Order: sequence, then C-alpha cells, then structure tokens
Amino acid sequence: MNYKPRYSIGEVSTICNISKKALRYYDNIGIITTQRKDYNNYRYYTHESLLAVPVIKYYKQMGFKLEEMREFIEGNLPNVYSAIRNSFLHKIEELEREQEEIRQQHISVKDWYDLILEAEMVLDNNISEVSVKYVELGPVLCFNQAFDQDIRTTVINIDFANFVEEIGNKITGPVILCFPSVTERIQNTCTSLQVLQKTILPCPPQHQRTLQGSMMAACYHIGSHELIDQTYEKMCRWAREHGYTLAEESFERYVTDYWTTRNCHQFVTEVLIKVSRPGAAQHIARKGEC
Repeated sequence: MNYKPRYSIGEVSTICNISKKALRYYDNIGIITTQRKDYNNYRYYTHESLLAVPVIKYYKQMGFKLEEMREFIEGNLPNVYSAIRNSFLHKIEELEREQEEIRQQHISVKDWYDLILEAEMVLDNNISEVSVKYVELGPVLCFNQAFDQDIRTTVINIDFANFVEEIGNKITGPVILCFPSVTERIQNTCTSLQVLQKTILPCPPQHQRTLQGSMMAACYHIGSHELIDQTYEKMCRWAREHGYTLAEESFERYVTDYWTTRNCHQFVTEVLIKVSRPGAAQHIARKGEC
C-alpha cells in the first residue's frame, strides 16, 4: 500500500481493522499517540502510529495487559531484553496457572454433565431393575462422619467441603455414601458412614480408599431418598430369588440430588452392594471336569 505522512482516525480504523474507540483509548493512555496541527488542533496519526497497531494486537493475543505493553513498545528500560525476558517468563507462569485452572474446571463440568446424561437415561427409560455388574472404585477421598439420618446435610456436606479445602484438594463426580450395614440402612438406625468422592488433584494416601474391582448388585432408586429402603428391600428379595448373598456394606452413588434440583421426584441414586453366589466356585469346577 502507499503510505502517507498523515492519517485520520477513520483511515487508521479502516486500514488496521481497529475501532475508533480503541484508538482514542490508546491515545489517552499514551500507547499510540497522535499529532496535532497547530492552526486547528486537528488530530492525526503518522505512519509510525499505524505500525504500532499490529504490535499491540500481537501482545494482546499473548495476553499482555496494556500497561505491560507500554514497556515493550517504548523500549526505554535500562536493560530492555532482560525486562522483556522476565515479563515473558512471568506471563508463561501466569498462563500455565490459568491452563491448570481451566483443566480442573473442565473435569468438574464434564463429570457433572455425564451425571446429567446418566440421570436422563434412567428417568426416560424408568430403569429400576436389579442387575449385577463389575464395579471398581478409587482411589477416592474418604471422610468418616456421624450420621443422623439427614441425607441432604450429608450430601451437601459443609464438614466434608471444609475438609477438602483443608487438605488443598478439589472434588468432582458424584457423592458416594458408604453405609456399614444394609440392615441398619433399611431400618434407619445407622449412626455412622463414610463420604467418598473423586478428587481432581492426587488423593492423599492417608485419606483415600480404593475399592478393588468386584461384582456388585446395582439398582437405580428414582425419587425421594426417604423411600430408598424400598429399593434395598427389592435388592434383598432379588438376591434371595437368584441365589446371591449380599455383603453387609452398601454404597449409595448420588447421580442427581439436591446439588442439581429441588424436585425430589427427579432424584436418581444408584445403590451398589457386593454380591457372591455360594457354591459358584464348585459349580465352575464341576463344569470343567465335564
């Protein structure tokens, strides 16, 4: 293009694809200054002003603030390259911190999104039958707590949230409550439990629990948590009818709950209990002999 000695703000805006508002702001803070004609005080830009615009855009692309750009553009520092190098190093560290924050946010959002999809599938298809599946859990953060039959306060758990912050971690995925006794859970007499949840940062060994892969009876409970004893009783009947023995310990995996909606009819909770089938090993052995 053919360059001129002077440009109006409109010409600079068109040539450099930048708004007049931005140009006026840059002029006010002294990053891209204008010249003025003596006889009418008319403001104009020079060719050098035009060349400053792509430089500013590039620094802005890298995330530098306007005050940081000023030092680079003016170049009046005693040791300009050392100053620029330090600024770039600090910017790299800042961007790495932001990148890690975004990574953690992505994990949290993605895990919650997956729970919403799971709940929709369960509700749309009214999935509430008992099945047996392989489950592996962990490592997860483990928090021992007294239980007074208040599920809401246990799921939205202030003590647990404070504990997570104290150990400098973050949680994601569903809250899982581990009850030591199926019988006590059905009878609403359980007085203690474990709160389990996946962490975003590595889980401290002294506070973690890992559930080795095992076969578990699984059943989705749809609706109010106050009626979950009915799902337990259904699982117990199913186990008797199909020759399974249920372990004493149970896990309740809160897919959607008070965190997601106040409508308890839309709650989805998966109940998991380890199962075994007495005599199954002998049956397999006899089958191998045939």
